[in-house]
Amino acid sequence: MEFGSETSLVPCGQDKYISKNELLLHLKTYNLYYEGHNLQLRHREEEGEFIVEGLLNISWGLCRPIRLQMQDDNQRLRPPPSSSSWHSGCNLGAHGSVIKPTTLPDIQVTEAEPTSEGDATDGKTEDREFKAQLEEVPQLMRTRSDVGVRRRGNLRTPSEQRRIKRHRFSINGHFYNHKTSVFTPAYGSVTNVRINSTMTTPQVLKLLLNKFKIENSAEEFALYIVHTSGEKQKLKVTDYPLIARILQGPCEQVSKVFLMEKDQVEEVTYDVAQYIKFEMPVLKSFIQKLEEEEDREVKKLRHKYSVLRIMIAQRLEEISEGPATM
Repeated sequence: MEFGSETSLVPCGQDKYISKNELLLHLKTYNLYYEGHNLQLRHREEEGEFIVEGLLNISWGLCRPIRLQMQDDNQRLRPPPSSSSWHSGCNLGAHGSVIKPTTLPDIQVTEAEPTSEGDATDGKTEDREFKAQLEEVPQLMRTRSDVGVRRRGNLRTPSEQRRIKRHRFSINGHFYNHKTSVFTPAYGSVTNVRINSTMTTPQVLKLLLNKFKIENSAEEFALYIVHTSGEKQKLKVTDYPLIARILQGPCEQVSKVFLMEKDQVEEVTYDVAQYIKFEMPVLKSFIQKLEEEEDREVKKLRHKYSVLRIMIAQRLEEISEGPATM
């Protein structure tokens, strides 16, 4: 019986457990909320251990830019399979000759020889506009891990290059700077990672950073559960973020999981969060009432102890007069 009671408990942190039946009830509510969406969670038992797995939404809440790898660690420069592959890492000359690239991942495409004087003028104008936009707007090509490689059979014109550049400028709301190799996630934008209930907070952080090829150390960041009331609860290194999300409930209008810097965010308790959204005059009136209540309590204590002091003094006087009368 004791063994059965132990196996029915699921760890949700250091020295913290929840019964499997209670967790299943929370999980049922969670999946009903996301019915028909890919955020539904699955559960299984492996070697007697209850495991929940699925996608976890994480919102970006960073104040500083983060460093991004220019390419995958295992990505190597390879010869192009054909002269028409834009993704092969080579430049094409005007007559289709292959020119070895000097930098990666930039891809430069020179325009083909114009067939007429009018076409040449239009081509040069579009090319100048395209180069000017490249200098004004920072960009970073997606790494191989983010999107699949597509091959095109024809040489792209400057107008097609502009359309592709606009498409790559933002990935999930993250804006890239090619020159400095950093990007700043839009505050509140959402990404997700596939995890399970056995993964701790540091493991989830490393998985998220690796997904976007971020060079920053996972120790610089932390996961917070942020409520609409303003309450901020930092997940400990021994906590399991997926379990914490299930226990908080599925509705992200009530609470969200945020990725934030450790040194930029302070935890906010529920008691403090109640007063965050009040206007300053209201808060001042609260302080005034608290000070008045404090003064009343101080007066009561002073009166109480002054009475006790008088009683003790009278008793001491009676005791000292007793032997003298005898």
